[in-house]
Amino acid sequence: MQKSVRYNEGHALYLAFLARKEGTKRGFLSKKTAEASRWHEKWFALYQNVLFYFEGEQSCRPAGMYLLEGCSCERTPAPPRAGAGPGGVRDALDKQYYFTVLFGHEGQKPLELRCEEEQDGKEWMEAIHQASYADILIEREVLMQKYIHLVQIVETEKIAANQLRHQLEDQDTEIERLKSEIIALNKTKERMRPYQSNQEDEDPDIKKIKKVQSFMRGWLCRRKWKTIVQDYICSPHAESMRKRNQIVFTMVEAESEYVHQLYILVNGFLRPLRMAASSKKPPISHDDVSSIFLNSETIMFLHEIFHQGLKARIANWPTLILADLFDILLPMLNIYQEFVRNHQYSLQVLANCKQNRDFDKLLKQYEANPACEGRMLETFLTYPMFQIPRYIITLHELLAHTPHEHVERKSLEFAKSKLEELSRVMHDEVSDTENIRKNLAIERMIVEGCDILLDTSQTFIRQGAMKNSNTIIVKHEWGRQLHSDWTLLLSGPDILCSSKEDQSAWPTAVAVPSADDTQAKVQEKLALLKALSHKTGDHVRSESSCLLFPFFISTSGSAPHDVI
Repeated sequence: MQKSVRYNEGHALYLAFLARKEGTKRGFLSKKTAEASRWHEKWFALYQNVLFYFEGEQSCRPAGMYLLEGCSCERTPAPPRAGAGPGGVRDALDKQYYFTVLFGHEGQKPLELRCEEEQDGKEWMEAIHQASYADILIEREVLMQKYIHLVQIVETEKIAANQLRHQLEDQDTEIERLKSEIIALNKTKERMRPYQSNQEDEDPDIKKIKKVQSFMRGWLCRRKWKTIVQDYICSPHAESMRKRNQIVFTMVEAESEYVHQLYILVNGFLRPLRMAASSKKPPISHDDVSSIFLNSETIMFLHEIFHQGLKARIANWPTLILADLFDILLPMLNIYQEFVRNHQYSLQVLANCKQNRDFDKLLKQYEANPACEGRMLETFLTYPMFQIPRYIITLHELLAHTPHEHVERKSLEFAKSKLEELSRVMHDEVSDTENIRKNLAIERMIVEGCDILLDTSQTFIRQGAMKNSNTIIVKHEWGRQLHSDWTLLLSGPDILCSSKEDQSAWPTAVAVPSADDTQAKVQEKLALLKALSHKTGDHVRSESSCLLFPFFISTSGSAPHDVI
């Protein structure tokens, strides 16, 4: 047998007494019994989160109580009635207000209640909704936060009042000081009155003379200042400042034009081609679009910000401070390295894409835009290549007209040195990249390949026709072991080879010399190679195979141009 729950009955009776006297809501309600499903009218009293019910309004001892913590209350429709009683009774029952208290956990049946008036039922439901200790705690926390906020406001007002009081005291002190100065000035004025009275008694001719002298002094002063201003306008310093301002205005105009060109490049070509690459039948792939335009969109955003800064400085003319703008711009100019490094490759990708008729037709449609002014896409892709040198030239001209004691002199010199360093780095990177690409292109032209050209340390010097028309291939059999730090591959109508060479491997169109004059021709070619190396044949690279190269390669050294 399950034991009953013990509770403090005396305290419960005390709370019931308080509920009868001070309850939040009191009145008669009909309660549905669980056993017979009948309705019994009880007198209910709600105190905090405990609902007591009594047999009658005058009963002192409660018939029961319900703990409402965590409960909810909702309206329920009138239950259906099996019997068909008189019509007036049915209408009266339908008009009653039914609601249910749900205890929020299994095993506890809901409490079904009803009352006569709808307004009374709504008040009971509202009171039961608010009868929660947790809601009271939340409300208490909200009120506590408001109280703390009000205390802070009061403390702030006290501090402001103290500051105002100190200000008033300081103003009172200042007023007293001004009063003392006024009194001293009045005394001085009193002492000056005899002198002023003497002036009023002066002869009229003396007054006229003094007036003329005053006019002359003013005229001489104005003439002197006019001379000073004219001398400064004609001075070298003023001329230098005028040229400096003109350089700045020209730079702003050039920057505005450059931003406009980048805007046409991005909005007139890049973004439309991205849309075309995403179409059902794309004339170009996204990879090709990225290879052609690289990071031009990022460059446009950077220069838009820089241009806005320049316009803001021009608005403050004649005060022109530009060094801080370059300090902000310099760390971001590294994005040009990627663009400049891959510029030649992007033009090659564009040329390959133009082989597609659909792409070429679409590109000509974009280039026909009036904003392009007849310029092709290659022209817009070339503009960023010259921006860093343009900045260097502008800063050089700006420094030429900036005095050594000028506040921006050191900052502009630092910006110029950084730009020159960046330009050198980009030039070296472009040279290395182009060198690798050209060597690889030549290596692909060779049928059997050339391992020498796959070495990244090899430097492309020149490619073109030779003045000497004979092919030169030096064999180990005809000379000593040769070493060199640069390679020569020369072409011509005939080929030199050793007697041990398998001549059946040569193309039929190649003229192979006979064994008798091969040695003489080899010696002649070795002499030519010595002249090319400026020293001896030891500096000439020896090739171990006989190949016909229709080009000239010179790597890792400076080839003499007089024999090429």
